Amino acid sequence: MSSKARKRREALVYHAKPKPGKIEVVPTKKYATQRDLSLAYSPGVAEPCLEIEKDKDNAYKYTAKGNLVAVISNGTAVLGLGDIGPEASKPVMEGKGLLFKIFADIDVFDIEVDTKDVDKFIETVKNIAPTFGGINLEDIKAPEAFEIEQRLKAELDIPVMHDDQHGTAIISAAALLNALELTKKKIEKVKIVVSGAGAAAVSCTKLYKAFGAKAENIVMLDSKGVIRKDRPGLSEEKLEFATDRKIDTLDEAMKNADVFIGLSIADIVSPEMLTSMAKKPIVFAMANPNPEIDYQLAMDTRKDIIMATGRSDHPNQVNNVLGFPFIFRGALDVRATKINEEMKMAAVKALAELTKEAVPEQVNIAYGETRLNFGPDYIIPKPFDPRLIAKVPPAVAKAAMESGVAKEPIHDWQKYEDELLERMGNDNKVTRLLMNRAKTNPKRIVYAEADHLDVLKAAQIANDEGIAIPILLGRKEVIQELMAEIDFDADVEIIDPKADEEEEKRNAYARVYWNTRSRSGITLYDAQNLMRERNYFAAMMVNEGDADALLSGYSRAYPAVVKPMLELIGMAKGVSRVAATNLMNTARGPLFISDTSINIDPTAKDLAKIAQMTARTVQIFGMEPVIAMISYANFGSSSDPRAKKVKEAVAYLHRYHPDLKVDGELQSDFALNKEMLQSKFPFSKLAGKKVNTLVYPNLDSANSTYKLIKELNNVDSIGPIMMGMKKPVHILQLGASVEEMVNMSAVAVVDAQEKSKKPKK
Repeated sequence: MSSKARKRREALVYHAKPKPGKIEVVPTKKYATQRDLSLAYSPGVAEPCLEIEKDKDNAYKYTAKGNLVAVISNGTAVLGLGDIGPEASKPVMEGKGLLFKIFADIDVFDIEVDTKDVDKFIETVKNIAPTFGGINLEDIKAPEAFEIEQRLKAELDIPVMHDDQHGTAIISAAALLNALELTKKKIEKVKIVVSGAGAAAVSCTKLYKAFGAKAENIVMLDSKGVIRKDRPGLSEEKLEFATDRKIDTLDEAMKNADVFIGLSIADIVSPEMLTSMAKKPIVFAMANPNPEIDYQLAMDTRKDIIMATGRSDHPNQVNNVLGFPFIFRGALDVRATKINEEMKMAAVKALAELTKEAVPEQVNIAYGETRLNFGPDYIIPKPFDPRLIAKVPPAVAKAAMESGVAKEPIHDWQKYEDELLERMGNDNKVTRLLMNRAKTNPKRIVYAEADHLDVLKAAQIANDEGIAIPILLGRKEVIQELMAEIDFDADVEIIDPKADEEEEKRNAYARVYWNTRSRSGITLYDAQNLMRERNYFAAMMVNEGDADALLSGYSRAYPAVVKPMLELIGMAKGVSRVAATNLMNTARGPLFISDTSINIDPTAKDLAKIAQMTARTVQIFGMEPVIAMISYANFGSSSDPRAKKVKEAVAYLHRYHPDLKVDGELQSDFALNKEMLQSKFPFSKLAGKKVNTLVYPNLDSANSTYKLIKELNNVDSIGPIMMGMKKPVHILQLGASVEEMVNMSAVAVVDAQEKSKKPKK
């Protein structure tokens, strides 16, 4: 099976399993008792019904209307697939709903309307509008899209936006303002060429005009060439951008142009066209998946170019997810009656300004950058920037208030920003950041149990996604059969440590190992036999630089795998005891739990060291550690030695690491409920802070807690993450899932990236 066919199958399985679709409805109120049900439905539900009958605005008070957006399409312009019908558009609409939720915590019903008739479509949307706080129109072909949006905006009293038009316009306008600033050019004077005349191109150009671009400096092209005023039969939208210039081709339009905006098809811009542009050209080639000119070709052709594309593998990605979730968030939060030009322009300015602010280390880490700075390769924020939720919605909300379309104005802006940040505690952003960072510099990972199907699947995904470069250990014939079964046809290294062909390497590794352990009862013969075992062989590969990291433990008990790693790899300098932590992506945000796998009953000093190592791990994930040392007691409420041990560990940390945000001993509920902690223990270093790290007093409690959270709440867990090892070695839980192993592959790569930065001792 080809790579393309495999990707197709993976996409179909993703949407079909474990149950069809990507979004679901989840209750937000208790429903355990008969009393709960009588309040949720009859007879209790009558009371809010009557209140809403008195005043329709009470629907925002008693129902989910205020945080509910409809994503609506008739399937006439779906992605690059064209008119494929409403049913076929549903996966895209569900995907849009998923993005609304994970980026801005907005709930979505996707609605596919089976009509191409403009009047019928508008009537349908108007009839269902009372259900929603906002309407996101999607994938509707031009020119109908223009009329549909204009009429719905005029006839409804809730925000309506056709994202295909305005999303790209808002993001690209922010990028354009910043690119013009860098090139010291004025928007009123630059000559702009727009390739494409669909909904997005028209909306982009209108927004550029709103910021000062002059109509006489704009040339727009469609499939027939330059749109000229003397061309008969022009639509109203195209007529607005028709030129008086006597030119017909893109080649002619590009001469001395300052800006190229591409919303058309791949590879229509030649190097010669780029060369003919003005000094310091700005090129936004946004056709997807392939831009109007290849990124590297453009960069090689003009050294003075500032370029953006729609792709994530190049700098300056124009991605609509930077806009629509946050624009609707701001509009909903002030109950705006519409999304007007002022609100869109506010979003543009907020995005442009955010780009110029110092970038959080979390974002630098995610994109593998030493330091992202405003410049030619960074003219718009990155999609994973956590500041977007607190920057764009307030700007949009303020613009709604100032332009008179907000029905519920905000008065306490700091409180509002805090609420926005709290909303984002329930997504898996840390996992996405981790994967993205691994992709920036993939490392060679030894999968020590690659003759197990699930391990091989994880290696395949890590390879396909560009997370890691797999080295597969195990029985070669079994691995090859399994690879054929899952269509894993990549050119990867396969090693059987027991095979005759590996004898020379086995003996070389054995001699190195024997030299280090000969005074510990190990003979050369013993060492040679041990090198036939995959974990010993894999560990020596990492030790000798033949691999960068190691994953094992899928098929064997944890202690059995730890032993050879400690013997061969050893602990990092200054570390007296290794430990493990698990990252749990909980509804309240990322939560690290230590020590989940190694230390059965650590001493007070051991606990302090575990806390320090966990803090460093948290920092690798781009977060500031806020650590609670957990006990059954609170701040000296028990004199039992088990509680006193935790207290002593905290005292040690406060004395020798005063800058570390850590406190205890604390019960778990006080640690996780910052209001309760503030009320009861205002003297604590954690009072008013959101704890993201829990260090438990023993293995029983830590291991049980993380597994309980994982199973009861279906929480995504990453770990155990080994801490304190000299080299990047990570041991999986017995029978780990494919997803867990892929996550751990990313952890191993990031660990290798970090360790490669440090000078070798």
